[in-house]
Amino acid sequence: MSDVLKITSPSFEDGGNIPVKHTGFGENISPAFRLENLADNAVSIVIMLNDLDISFISEYNHWIIWNIPASAEIPENIRYGAEVHSPAGAVQGIAYGKNRYRGPQQPVFVRSVHRYVFNFYVLDSFLTLESTSRSTNVLKAMIGHILQKGSIMGRYKR
Repeated sequence: MSDVLKITSPSFEDGGNIPVKHTGFGENISPAFRLENLADNAVSIVIMLNDLDISFISEYNHWIIWNIPASAEIPENIRYGAEVHSPAGAVQGIAYGKNRYRGPQQPVFVRSVHRYVFNFYVLDSFLTLESTSRSTNVLKAMIGHILQKGSIMGRYKR
């Protein structure tokens, strides 16, 4: 693997609070990201958003997007739908039941702070997967193609 991939967001600091506009209680739009030390031979990027604090499972997937062309910047507000026009060629799989970003939206009975981790995978290729794919399918397809990994974690409490 290449140098360590560093992920930052203009919306929140690593370990900080995710702004309401990036949650189901606000505009529910994906945050923007910056990637530092991106490998020279990077072809595509995968992003997975997982809630780490659902008690009955180890991680709850809120967003899966792949085939983002390698870039040091990921824009805010990636549109809903299986295939998106910007970033060109990106595909959103099924997470939280939909082909779209779905930020934190804890039920009224959840009173604790939850941790949400955005995992980034830099690949040496694009993935050939249907938009009905889920995170497990994407993780399997990435085997042998991961050049770098990085993450940024945000917190949210209703």
